[in-house]
Amino acid sequence: MAKVAVIKTKQTDDSVEAFIDSLPDEQKRRDCHVLLGLMENATKEKPKMWGAAMIGFGNYRYKSPTSGREVDWFRIGFSPRKANLSIYLTMDINAETESLQQLGKHKTGAGCLYINKLADVDMKVLESMIKTAAKKKMG
Repeated sequence: MAKVAVIKTKQTDDSVEAFIDSLPDEQKRRDCHVLLGLMENATKEKPKMWGAAMIGFGNYRYKSPTSGREVDWFRIGFSPRKANLSIYLTMDINAETESLQQLGKHKTGAGCLYINKLADVDMKVLESMIKTAAKKKMG
């Protein structure tokens, strides 16, 4: 059995609302509240802060397919970065080709979706992707 790796980004008891309210950009604050609602609805979980700037829903133990290393992480989440909203869907984002083609303006990373603002994307497609990620079998 692989040893669970200790990572810097851990769940905290910090207030999600206080974090969002502290964001200087009003549009980003509004978008964060929309994402909170979508993810809370999809997971039926309350949001938790992870580290200083990530908001996560649910918990699971992720095992890296390459290294076998295990870490405790959130099922889905997001982080309002300076340049964009980073949305963590904990799935093979590139396997979602059809949804990504319909989504609108975005970029992808390993399990991440980068969106400048929610107005740039089709909200029904984003909500569907969030629901799919939330239902995904973990482990």
